[in-house]
Amino acid sequence: MCPTWRTEEGNSQPGENPSLDSDLINSVAHGDEAALGELYDRYAGLVYSVALRVLRDTAAAEEILQDIFFQLWQKASQFDASRGAMASWLVVMARNRSISRLRRKSSIEETNVEDIVVAKPYRIENSLMQSEMLAKVRGAMDGLPAAQRNAVELAYFEGLTHSEIAERTGEPLGTIKTRLRSAVETLRMKFA
Repeated sequence: MCPTWRTEEGNSQPGENPSLDSDLINSVAHGDEAALGELYDRYAGLVYSVALRVLRDTAAAEEILQDIFFQLWQKASQFDASRGAMASWLVVMARNRSISRLRRKSSIEETNVEDIVVAKPYRIENSLMQSEMLAKVRGAMDGLPAAQRNAVELAYFEGLTHSEIAERTGEPLGTIKTRLRSAVETLRMKFA
């Protein structure tokens, strides 16, 4: 069963209040189960949708979701808010774990991981929040130079490594790394 975004009147939406996320993660680091529950309520839908988009398997996506929140419970003190938002951190973990799982599976079943496209809109129960989030992401991505935007799409939406991007585009590896680093820094400043 797909987790849903639950909000109660007065609660902020995921990504809206970085100080609330910071307070919650600090509480989790001190063993507060209710704080973990609140983070789960705020971000489970997002994490699940990313995993499901990559894996196309509800059971596997649910396992990734549970693994990520179990890790969050065990290693909450490792989250560094100065390096990025909670939503971004969780999305990257979900994406990376999902791709790793596919690669392990593909070595068994010889499935081509490069055929998987993540850059499709995901479904969240709250369509207003989805629209707002997608508009922010699209606006930020549209503001990037074309070469940086392409590198980000290949890395984060198609799951390619830096070397695979360099091979696909025919550009030097150092150029790809620089573009990605610049793009991520630009996006980080837009969402800070």
